[in-house]
Amino acid sequence: MELRVVAGDILGSDWDCIVVNLFEGVKEPAAETGAVDAALGGYIKQLIAEGEIKGTRNERTLVHSQGRITPKRVLVVGMGKRDAFSLDSIRDLGGDLGRYLRGKRFTRVASVVHGAGEEGIDGSSAAQALVEGLSLGLYRFRKHFSKNGDGDDGGEIAEFALVERDAAQVGTLANAVDRGRILAEATALARDLANEPANYMTPTILAARAQAVAETYGLTYTCFEKEEIAAKGMGAFLGVARGSHEPPKFIVLEYRGDPNNRQATLGLLGKGITFDSGGISIKPAANMGEMKGDMAGGASVIAAMQAIAQLKPIINVTGIVPATENLPGGGATKPGDVLVAMNKKTIEVENTDAEGRLILADALCYANEVGLRPLVDVATLTGAIRVALGTVTIGLFANDDEVADRIVRASSRSGEKVWRMPLWDEYKEQNKSRVADIKNTGGQPAGSITAAQFLHEFAGDTPWAHLDIAGVMTSDKDKGWQVRGASGQPVRTLVNFVLDLAERHD
Repeated sequence: MELRVVAGDILGSDWDCIVVNLFEGVKEPAAETGAVDAALGGYIKQLIAEGEIKGTRNERTLVHSQGRITPKRVLVVGMGKRDAFSLDSIRDLGGDLGRYLRGKRFTRVASVVHGAGEEGIDGSSAAQALVEGLSLGLYRFRKHFSKNGDGDDGGEIAEFALVERDAAQVGTLANAVDRGRILAEATALARDLANEPANYMTPTILAARAQAVAETYGLTYTCFEKEEIAAKGMGAFLGVARGSHEPPKFIVLEYRGDPNNRQATLGLLGKGITFDSGGISIKPAANMGEMKGDMAGGASVIAAMQAIAQLKPIINVTGIVPATENLPGGGATKPGDVLVAMNKKTIEVENTDAEGRLILADALCYANEVGLRPLVDVATLTGAIRVALGTVTIGLFANDDEVADRIVRASSRSGEKVWRMPLWDEYKEQNKSRVADIKNTGGQPAGSITAAQFLHEFAGDTPWAHLDIAGVMTSDKDKGWQVRGASGQPVRTLVNFVLDLAERHD
């Protein structure tokens, strides 16, 4: 789909469809909607008076122009109540709009910038949000359908244009559209990686995909193989990898946006369990196939690095993804075994299904060793976070208020909701072991908190935050910018966080 911004009159070209809007309760259409209404001889106003157009959220009314104007059709989308409208509303509108237009098989579409000028929403923010929502809502993963069974439910939109009367604003809006496209494409990459079946997304394949991103966008790529991982003393990571025939990979991507700055760089770390059976502590068979997505944190980091390389902020960023399978093979770690992490801390493995924190422990040790700060790790870490926050919100844990506050602000711009959870010392008691320095699970009570406390032990005093995305890793239906399958969260939050840090350094 070609995305562009054009100057002029939305009525001036033979679009398959033009898209305007109406807030709930509005009786007299104004701005572009009013201009289109006037060109149609007051037909939109008539439909409002007759109660056919109400402006309620998700309402869509398609009007055939029948030669009265150059565009063939006009779509009036409902914006809902004005006082409840936000950038999130624009993203959701874009997602639903894209699927509707595709289902109608429209190929050339023009639209106004929905929501521009509303309280607190400038034109650039509105344009970026609309493009993000539109692109993400149109996402489909059809790679493994046969030619005759690809699940296609409509055509493809070839061209989507935002029309702006003020030619002086076109450049600014075009930059916003480009940023929205970059963020949406990165999120789509994370979705692609997490949607792949585990036999098509082994640690080796994930490393190859990361290398392709590095080569395409100018990142530095390093991958430590099993022997190098062992030489670095990453016993926790290797303890998880022992049950699989697939070799583990320790993936490092580096972006040098501020090469003259010798200070330590920001570290983004992602859990890369490409399939999680639970190991010896095997999971129930029901829905185990969803565990192909247990590398969604690693996918998010790789995808965020792609977007960062394109947006070119003046900051240095390193992405780290320890990748392995967690399987119950003959060499697998057993409950009760003791592993030694890179920092020499000993870990009693009480449950082999608490493996994500083991591989991230060594990733955090490595990040500290090479001087990265602050650190943000992303992981589908616990089912407990789904119990606590459901499928709406990412759990945020942090040992640094500034880092936590910046992530919250970044999430408010992305529309990927986060909620900060406690990280009080009292929870450390649950992780105490009788045979080692620490055990890898604190039991069922406060499970997401004790998991975060485990990671905190390896982050140490370095400013650090942990994002538990287990509750939001997938969506079970198409709604707004979300689609069924992998969600791609929190790629856009990570990128916004990096951009915010870069501005601070300026």
